[in-house]
Formats: sequence, structure tokens, C-alpha cells
Amino acid sequence: MDDTEDFDLSGKILIAMPGMGDPRFEKTVIFLCAHSSDGAMGLIFNRPALDVSFSDLLERLEITPVAGAAAPAIYVGGPVEHARGFVLHSADYSSDNTTLQVDDRFGMTATVDVLEDIARGFGPNSALLALGYSGWGPGQLEDEIAENGWLVCDADDALVFGTDHAAKWQAALARLGVDPLTLSADAGRA
Repeated sequence: MDDTEDFDLSGKILIAMPGMGDPRFEKTVIFLCAHSSDGAMGLIFNRPALDVSFSDLLERLEITPVAGAAAPAIYVGGPVEHARGFVLHSADYSSDNTTLQVDDRFGMTATVDVLEDIARGFGPNSALLALGYSGWGPGQLEDEIAENGWLVCDADDALVFGTDHAAKWQAALARLGVDPLTLSADAGRA
């Protein structure tokens, strides 16, 4: 597809197809924060980061949380810039000039102030933290979709912010009416 202006997938979910060929994305679901003719950027939201907790992260950043403050789930957001954090959140939160409003339901903030606000109880109603991100150059994602690497579905809060990480891939497929057992890794042409 040459004209990505008419093919904006920002705010959509990518569902990895079996046999896509890249083990870093096997059975992943990715929220697309941005998609344009310049490329795409998204966050995996079903692969928990097992080696870090929110309280550990706050301690490293010297942020003291208030009692009862929310602790968002932390995920491996993708293979690019693992040391950088991205908070995907509900659109009720915005940080001055640093929040990317993806659509009327989701925003993404990659500055420490969102973590401070969450720790103080003033953050978004729903949020997840991704360490690293998934990125595609111009036309790359469109080519991967055309080659049967990804399915695309609409995003919703329950799927994105839900806590059953292991079931998110199948739940995303179910939203499309797809049974994982019927999927083929081979692309077809009619």
C-alpha cells in the first residue's frame, strides 16, 4: 500500500499471526500509538516485564508513592529502546505538551511526570507501562500486513488494560471471530 494517509491504523491493535518469522513478536498484541507515511510505533501489551515492579521503578526514579496509589502493569513494549518507558493510558489524562492523544479513548505519555502523577494518585483512570516499543519504517508495517504477518482489530479498554495477559492474544482474535486453531502461517492470493 502506497498511501498510508488513507490507511491510518493509529489506535488499532495488531495481532501477530502464527509463523510470522520473528520470535520477538510471537503471539503478541500491539497497540498502535502512531501510524503514518513515516512509519509506525506501538506497544506490546500482553508480554509482562517479569524483572521489574512498579514500586522498584519508582524507587529508582526517587518517586515516593502515596498510600493506595495505583500500580500499573509493566510490559515489554517491544525490541526498541528497552530502557525507555511509555505509559499507555485512558484519554482522561494529559500532560502539558508531552501526551500523544492517539484518539478519543487513548493517550500515550513518555515523560516521568505521568509516573509521578500515578504515584500521587492523580494519574489516568487506566494505564499500563511499557518498557521499549515496537517500530516500523515507512511502508514496513503495511508490507508485513500484506504478507499475512498481522491481523488488525479495534482497540477497547477491556482488552488493552485487562489483567489476564496470557489470554489477550486469543481474546483479540475472538473479537474478529477468528479461532486460533484455524489460522495458517501461509499467505494466500486470490
